[in-house]
Amino acid sequence: MGTHSLGKPVRGPERPRARARKPKRRLIDYPRRGRRGLRRWLPSWRQWAGSLGLGVCAAVCLFAVVYLSVDIPDENAAARREANVYYWADGTQMVSTGEVNRQNIRLSEIPDAVENAVIAAENDTFYSDSGVSPKGLARAAVNMVRGQETQGGSTITQQYVKNTYLSQDQTVSRKVKEFVIALKVDQRKSKREILQGYLNTSWFGRGAYGIEAAAHAYYGIPAKELDAGQGAALAALLKGAEQYDPSASRANHRRSVARWSWILDRQVKAGLMKPEARAKFTTFPEPHKESRATSLGGQTGYLVDVANKYVKQHTSLTDKDLALGGYKIHTTFDKEKVRRLKGSVERVLDRDIDPKKRAADKGVQVGAASVRPSDGAILALYGGTDATEHFTNNADTSGVPVGSAFKPFVLAAALEHGTGSPAGRATPWQAVSADSFYDDSGRLLVTAAVPTGGSGPTTPGSGPDDTHPTLRQALAKGGNATYMRLGKDVGLDRVRRTAVASGLLDGSMARLDKTFPVGTSAPSAIRMAGAYGTFVGRGLQHDPYSVTKVVKDDVAVDGLARPGARRALDPDVADQAADAMRGVGMSSVRRPVVAGRTGDQDRLRSAWFTATTEELSTAVTMFRTSPDEPQLLPMSGVGGAKSRHGNVFPVRIWQDYLKDSADGDSR
Repeated sequence: MGTHSLGKPVRGPERPRARARKPKRRLIDYPRRGRRGLRRWLPSWRQWAGSLGLGVCAAVCLFAVVYLSVDIPDENAAARREANVYYWADGTQMVSTGEVNRQNIRLSEIPDAVENAVIAAENDTFYSDSGVSPKGLARAAVNMVRGQETQGGSTITQQYVKNTYLSQDQTVSRKVKEFVIALKVDQRKSKREILQGYLNTSWFGRGAYGIEAAAHAYYGIPAKELDAGQGAALAALLKGAEQYDPSASRANHRRSVARWSWILDRQVKAGLMKPEARAKFTTFPEPHKESRATSLGGQTGYLVDVANKYVKQHTSLTDKDLALGGYKIHTTFDKEKVRRLKGSVERVLDRDIDPKKRAADKGVQVGAASVRPSDGAILALYGGTDATEHFTNNADTSGVPVGSAFKPFVLAAALEHGTGSPAGRATPWQAVSADSFYDDSGRLLVTAAVPTGGSGPTTPGSGPDDTHPTLRQALAKGGNATYMRLGKDVGLDRVRRTAVASGLLDGSMARLDKTFPVGTSAPSAIRMAGAYGTFVGRGLQHDPYSVTKVVKDDVAVDGLARPGARRALDPDVADQAADAMRGVGMSSVRRPVVAGRTGDQDRLRSAWFTATTEELSTAVTMFRTSPDEPQLLPMSGVGGAKSRHGNVFPVRIWQDYLKDSADGDSR
């Protein structure tokens, strides 16, 4: 270092200061520099916007790939529905239900009012939209994540695409294909072509595909004759025929009427109908009762009806699935027993019932069913004169009081539970036997079994006689007063539980009043035959079943395992009840049976006879109806004055059937 002339030190040349090194730039500033705490981890708005833009670009690219890769396919096989084939128990074919019920028509043959009803109900933006519903696709994706069905929000174009080109599977992949194909179909076909295709392929229930078949199925007229009210009623079915066919149930009727009214109002709101035109439709256009195809005539339609009900109850198949066809349904029905039961009913009716001669014989109906007690298989039934003319299946209907044929369940409840209350209650508990009887004071006493033709008291001062019958005797001769008292002493709820455990349906049970023990309940003939089988089965109950296997495309449908046995009664109780029931009204029949019948003391508007051996349990019911009367008609005088309440005829039908079956088995 030198010295300046003024005496100040002289410094050497100054070195430049080192510049602060800038941090290296990152592609993505995350976590964010210069931020502390939570803000360091929160993306900036630029980052949010970039991520969103990247996602949108990815979605657009993905959609473009899908759009280019998916083209409009050929029409699917569902448009060419197969028939369902039903088989007898021996494997021979019983019936083929025929071809698809569809008649394609031009849109010009469909009234504008019907078109407008469908558009208002299903897709009121049909003529202005692009054929798709992005909300529907989004809803499908959300439902898939939630594990729910993906259906919902489809346009008419999308539904047409599903009906014509795709399967009915409820998956997101199918919904995506539907979305893309609908866009392309909307570009290549006119709205009128799409609407015509939709109306010709949609499912309306009752086996009807398309508006033309639906018009015939519900109103018996071609589609061109439908008015706006009928069109709205049919449009309501598009939401789900199984829930909106008004003739199927009261709940269905309420739903159908409400949606019918909503569709008419919706047309006004959408500008498709004038208010003054809407005002003309104030009464719901009730459709006809469901008719049957001619191939289902005679007893065949009733057999198919029972088989279809069983399939729907025990598998995931619906009416719509069965209507698409292609199923091979193997039943338990015995061809010969069906023929013999039908012949027995017809012989007795032809011989003893004459509507032209006696007014009391008009409207006579018969229902019958045979069940195999060992496993519950339904072997035969008689549902009415002809399934294409008499649509109610008399073998599988409720509403016909069973009368004294119900008393064996009262006896079984008494044998199982005794009478009175447990110790400590007002009425002491008491064991019961089939030879118990009520004395003059109303006490239930027990006597030893009285030998045939014998009599005499076994308790000092009282004993079984015409005025004090044993429970066994009262079962054979009527004894309504005895069994009303017994039911009360046992407990009506116990009686009901015993009947249901034995095989009757809880829904068929009557109100628990004093007449309940003498048969005010209304089970079907099928259920009565099955429940009586519990007595000869030593208390083991089998639910009646009618289908052993359903196959489609060589693959068996799941859910049709044979019902297992359940313990309904103690074996000793079942044996005692069966022993008491043997010979009830069966003096002319040699084969040992367990039997129950309505008798002269019954004043119900029906006659029943149920009898079972170890091989066959059969229930026969007879009643009278009239199209103009909602309730059953009186049975007094049916078949002539000697029949009293017509209760001899179910016995005669059973005897003829038993004899015919025995003769057939011996051949």
